[in-house]
Amino acid sequence: MTKTAPAKKAPATRAAPAKKAPAAKATTRPSALRVREDESPWTAKELAGVRAELEHDIEQLRGEISVAESDLVGLMRDSGDGAGDDQADAGAKTYEREQEISLANNAREMLEQTEHALERLEDGSYGICESCGNPIGKLRLQAAPRATLCMPCKMKQERR
Repeated sequence: MTKTAPAKKAPATRAAPAKKAPAAKATTRPSALRVREDESPWTAKELAGVRAELEHDIEQLRGEISVAESDLVGLMRDSGDGAGDDQADAGAKTYEREQEISLANNAREMLEQTEHALERLEDGSYGICESCGNPIGKLRLQAAPRATLCMPCKMKQERR
């Protein structure tokens, strides 16, 4: 009986740290996020709004990906049945397939950016330019919550 008691305690100690890690990660203080000198600090209400928008976008993008993938599966299934199609029909099917692939890839990229923004919000690096380290600006982030670059760095990137 003494051998079974330590075996029961071992799984309990392994499970406890796994539950504590996410709770510590999710806490973000509004005053911890940097802002530009001409802006007021983030309020809890503003951060809650940004978080809600990001979470809503994630849910919506996952739905778009699911729809695009199911449409793509249907198009791929129909592509094998091309007997008797002329060149225009084959071209139209190829165009539709490529369009669905493009939509799915775009939604996946947007999902990745949105999840990255949510991670940055949780770890306290949200609002800091990933290029120069300066604050991005609250107005820019409220308009484009996925932004990772300040305006000067974004303009430099677009010129390239």
